Amino acid sequence: MQAKKEVILKGVGVSPGIALCEAQLISFRTEKAVQREIAAEEVPGEIARFEDALITTHDQIKHIQKQVAEVLGDEHASIFDAHILVVDDRTFIEDVIRTVKKDLINVEPVLQAVANRYADMLSKVEDSYLSERAADIRDVTKRIMANLAGESLDQMKKIKKPCIVVAHDLSPSDTANIDRTMVKAFVTDLGSATSHTAIMAKALEVPAVVGLHNVTAVVDSGDEILLDGARGHVYINPTPERIEEYRKRAQDQVQILQELDTLRDKPPETLDGYLVPITANIELMEELDAVGARGAKGIGLFRTEFLFLSGSSLPDEDEQAEAYSKAAQGQYPSPVVIRTLDLGADKLPSGFQAPDEMNPFLGDRAIRLCLSRPELFKTQLRAILRASAYDNVQIMYPMVSCVQEVIDANALLCECMDELDKEGIPFNKDIQIGTMIEVPSAALIADILAPHVSFFSLGTNDLIQYTMAVDRGNENVSHLYKPTHMAIIRLIDHVVKVSHEHGLWTSVCGQMAANPQLVPLLVGIGVDELSVSPSLAPMVKDVVRKLYYSDAVELAQKALVSSSAECVEELCHAMIKKIAPELLEFSE
Repeated sequence: MQAKKEVILKGVGVSPGIALCEAQLISFRTEKAVQREIAAEEVPGEIARFEDALITTHDQIKHIQKQVAEVLGDEHASIFDAHILVVDDRTFIEDVIRTVKKDLINVEPVLQAVANRYADMLSKVEDSYLSERAADIRDVTKRIMANLAGESLDQMKKIKKPCIVVAHDLSPSDTANIDRTMVKAFVTDLGSATSHTAIMAKALEVPAVVGLHNVTAVVDSGDEILLDGARGHVYINPTPERIEEYRKRAQDQVQILQELDTLRDKPPETLDGYLVPITANIELMEELDAVGARGAKGIGLFRTEFLFLSGSSLPDEDEQAEAYSKAAQGQYPSPVVIRTLDLGADKLPSGFQAPDEMNPFLGDRAIRLCLSRPELFKTQLRAILRASAYDNVQIMYPMVSCVQEVIDANALLCECMDELDKEGIPFNKDIQIGTMIEVPSAALIADILAPHVSFFSLGTNDLIQYTMAVDRGNENVSHLYKPTHMAIIRLIDHVVKVSHEHGLWTSVCGQMAANPQLVPLLVGIGVDELSVSPSLAPMVKDVVRKLYYSDAVELAQKALVSSSAECVEELCHAMIKKIAPELLEFSE
């Protein structure tokens, strides 16, 4: 029998690792619910059947959540809070019941229609986090439908031999049911790096590639699959040469990660003695322990939105102060930079009313929203000030586009200081104040902003998007999203020069700081601090410790007079290939 030809696919690598195993196609119920008319006297029974399915679904999700908590901890179990909110949402439930009563049809098609309407509305929101929540609604609906039909969804538990799961999509509950002794990796047609499924895969340390579009059409159960979860490469029926190449790469990656782990307590200092502090970006309290465990010192970006988005009501001053104080105490004496709310019309907590906007990314969000709702803002400012009794706390304003926003925010901060002073509540009167630089206008007026702040923090993800007018989530234009574009390099250089002229310091907290190939460039430009996800701190530290500061400066000077983004990429790639070639194993 003739061997099948190797097929190569490229998707989004969301969980690193190399796996080689047989494919196992998994399919889930997707057929449309059958609609039937019911008599008025049948309505109570139909509603009771729906309520019973909701109770069963709630219990199943709670059971899955408990299992995840036991294996991965509360942080990852909290993913299922969104599922429970859906199954307990009375507005959603009453919408279904009302339609059953009005139209006199069975509950299944009504549930499907209502859920699709909710999910479609969320999926159209121009925010990757919220649009991904549409998957939560569909996942819960699928489970309710199965319970109405008396069927089981737990197909993952039926896998009895080692395999790589291939599916059109996997929900968080599907992923939570993975038996890691049997499922060596998974690949899907759909999915993105921000989905809960991607987060779960990384936490479970199961290699995964998503967003392959047509993998279920190309693969047959029993086909051999080789998967590279870091690069997003999938090889169907790989050649013997390919398998040998990856066998060696897998061994090399394990050794590299073990060596990086030894850097945890070593200083992020270049070979010629230049110190580049490495701090962490966090948003969940459960991430605090990982900061020091992976070698970062302090928090360079504490995203506070999670406190507002994870609950059913807005957190009060005491709740916020407790969370911020816990972070400050846990990191003391290392700095903790708390960013004020980056909420917007596209990312709002439960019960928070805001007008619809055509383009929420350019609308009433972040510092603009906070200034338009001073009581909300002052509650958070007071909480941060109370936490600043630990003198390592710093405060930072997001999405600043003009100097008046900083002046107005500082005025409210002063009001809060006066109030706390009169109440006899301790706080740091000399707290450092910073502003995010993520809008081109802010970068260009850095000299005007400088007298009002103590530091700048470059949010390069948004800075690139707004400077290049590119939505990096849009496949049609994502190739234009280039961190090495000359406009971006020059803006960063300008901000750093201005900050130093005014005696300030500048950090980078966007993805540029987490890219090992771009670290020498940022150091050479003069960035004072790099803030990255805790898991990436070892790689960034490795680059810094193998780098001569003088070489980084020379690289930056060449980059600033380059003619294209590609030229800058080549310079950066050549530098890493020279000083830390092993890190190229984990990137393109």
